[in-house]
Amino acid sequence: MQFPVELAWGPVRLPVHLLCETLAYALGYRLYTHLRARTADRISDDSRQWIFVGAAAGALLGSRLLGLLEHPDLLLHPPGGWLYYFTNKTIVGGFLGGLVGVELVKKRLGITASSGDLMVFPLLLGLGIGRVGCFFSGLEDGTFGTATALPWGINFGDGVARHPTNLYEILLLGSLALGLGALERRRPLPNGRRFELFLAGYLLFRLLVECIKPTTALPGLGLTAIQWACVAGLGYYVWGWWRSGTRQPSAPLEAQ
Repeated sequence: MQFPVELAWGPVRLPVHLLCETLAYALGYRLYTHLRARTADRISDDSRQWIFVGAAAGALLGSRLLGLLEHPDLLLHPPGGWLYYFTNKTIVGGFLGGLVGVELVKKRLGITASSGDLMVFPLLLGLGIGRVGCFFSGLEDGTFGTATALPWGINFGDGVARHPTNLYEILLLGSLALGLGALERRRPLPNGRRFELFLAGYLLFRLLVECIKPTTALPGLGLTAIQWACVAGLGYYVWGWWRSGTRQPSAPLEAQ
């Protein structure tokens, strides 16, 4: 296979990555509308729109910021000029920035119901399709792994057998979908827990898989920017679960 993979119709050539990215958005949104039509949503349409605005704004900012911090040595001398500052992005930064944006909007609107539970399976579908596109883009996408002697190592075009980390992620996303589905068939999860388990599982995976990616650790900090972001996100959830586990229900008031 020659990377990047393209579809050709006469003189027209379409990168498979672009096709998969388009399908990821379209099919993910289609699944979301299907699930929302079948689910009793406690959040109004107007509130959902504001939540999407907060998620999009936070995801855009978080994705760009963490993408820049991933390569701190290029900040002062960006390749390609100033456009570099607007092209770098990472899914981890998008998730964490979007989470902050959503929580700020929900606090402003006084919403306590989970807005993320409904998004979990559409996100899993969209991410999985998107990572297929990342795989077919080869070295251009920058999501490949380090060199490996394992039999499933893939040469993306530079003559080096590498960890197909994008395929590892697809397996992780499929496992999360199956695991969450099986868990919810056994018993209903508390409000918001589906999204918490999804994002915590994804962050843990990225924390580990970054160890086999050719990304330089932040000077003197031992981990990459993405790994530190994963640590922060996981710490936030562990702290929240610990608080909810130690919080004691208040005693009922005696009748007057």
